[in-house]
Amino acid sequence: MRVNGRPAKPATVVRPGDRVEVHLHDRDRAFEVVAVVDKRVGAPIAAGCYVDHSPPAPPREYVRRLFPRDPGTGRPTKRERRETERLRGRPG
Repeated sequence: MRVNGRPAKPATVVRPGDRVEVHLHDRDRAFEVVAVVDKRVGAPIAAGCYVDHSPPAPPREYVRRLFPRDPGTGRPTKRERRETERLRGRPG
């Protein structure tokens, strides 16, 4: 996670105008803080506090072509999981 291009810790203070970048679920996401709230709020209110500048997600068909698995075949075996992790570039 980075705030304004610098690595951020959980206690990092953000202000309106700050840019927050994070790698989440195999995607790079970028947000601009519009408003800061002091307490917990619902999702619709929280969504109005930032602007999403993330690139669009890849289509699901692309992901399915990379990692083909037939529906209903159950959990992947340890070997299949390691192969998938290796393809994704993660240590298995």
